[in-house]
Amino acid sequence: MAEKPNAIAVPPFSRSIVFDNVSFAYEGRETFLKDICLEVKAGDVVAIVGPSGAGKTTLVNLIPRFFDPSRGRVLIDGVDVRDISLDSLRSQIAMVTQETILFNDTVRNNICYGRRNVSDEDLDEVAQASIAVDFIRQMPNGYDTVIADRGERLSGGQRQRLAIARALFKNAPILILDEATSELDAESERLVQKALSNLMAGRTVIVIAHRLSTVRRADKIVVLEEGMIREVGTHQDLIGQGGIYQRLHELQIS
Repeated sequence: MAEKPNAIAVPPFSRSIVFDNVSFAYEGRETFLKDICLEVKAGDVVAIVGPSGAGKTTLVNLIPRFFDPSRGRVLIDGVDVRDISLDSLRSQIAMVTQETILFNDTVRNNICYGRRNVSDEDLDEVAQASIAVDFIRQMPNGYDTVIADRGERLSGGQRQRLAIARALFKNAPILILDEATSELDAESERLVQKALSNLMAGRTVIVIAHRLSTVRRADKIVVLEEGMIREVGTHQDLIGQGGIYQRLHELQIS
């Protein structure tokens, strides 16, 4: 996205993310998100749920300005994201998406994103928190082992934990998490869940949630359908209402 000539740097995120009557349409298509009003308070975990095609990924992609709203505003601490320099905005956000992007480079550079002069001690800290340190140490050259493009030689769980290590290293106050739906064996799932818990601690988290365990611990659940917010509440609020959330919940446990 284009940056305004007078775009500003902002202090570290501290208060809230607000979607202020936001609508969005992809170019040449009908409106996809419609009249979204939502506040995410600092320190909260907000789970976005809904059927496929509801607009979940599009919604979270408005925060780092991968797209701009067709109408309305996205505000971080009261400042329209379009008024913030892209460097300043994106330095405040870490993303872990379903498609883990790894490069044909060393483990070190995949975690550090090319930042130089990072000690093994610093890497150990994030590798331990992401439950990745053991398999990294078993590689031929440890952090200096070159992994193939997209991490094809790694298991799905290992790729996810490297992506979590990268987000931990960035140490941004806002975390956008699109939980992977790929099937992992029980042990890999346990390790990834532990790593995600470490990553989420102390951050403001917006998660496109597929796991019941994530949804249950969210401070707020936002149910999207056809680009609109249909329900908002906690798991306990929504589970007995007989609405979309209850239906999605029953499908998952059946």
